[in-house]
Amino acid sequence: MDHTAHHTGTAHDHATHEGHHGHAQHGGQTGASWGTAAKATLHCLTGCAIGEILGMVIGTALLWGNVPTMVLAITLAFLFGYSFTLFAVIRAGLNLKTAVKVALAADTVSIAVMELVDNAIIALTPGAMDAHLSDGLFWYALLGGFGVAFLITTPVNKWMIGRGKGHAVVHAYH
Repeated sequence: MDHTAHHTGTAHDHATHEGHHGHAQHGGQTGASWGTAAKATLHCLTGCAIGEILGMVIGTALLWGNVPTMVLAITLAFLFGYSFTLFAVIRAGLNLKTAVKVALAADTVSIAVMELVDNAIIALTPGAMDAHLSDGLFWYALLGGFGVAFLITTPVNKWMIGRGKGHAVVHAYH
């Protein structure tokens, strides 16, 4: 890669220079920047949050028990999480079968980690599982869980992207 095209200052640290998609490439080693990892995690979090909130709202509104509500919320989190990537790569020209494979490869670990952390926090927050939609505790536990899940999932995504896995799979189609 010709680094002079991206260089505008007088000092240049080759060890931290980032390539086109936030991957540092020197000496045959590839790593992902924290910014790239955070963007991938935020992408995942957006789909997960939409699905999980929708599932929690539906289950709570229908007065379902904790287990069926969480199953619905987790299922919808995966569905919405995958759909964000699926639509993006289909828009980039992939057929449905290939797009599904890319979405599964890109998002499964990220969504699983995010859901595990988020739901563990909700389950471990006293009273959160029995809180109603109008209770601040319901929203505090849910949104707090998303925040902690983001902090834990970002390093996972950084590690995966740096090894050509996870959201790095999607970059080939952008």
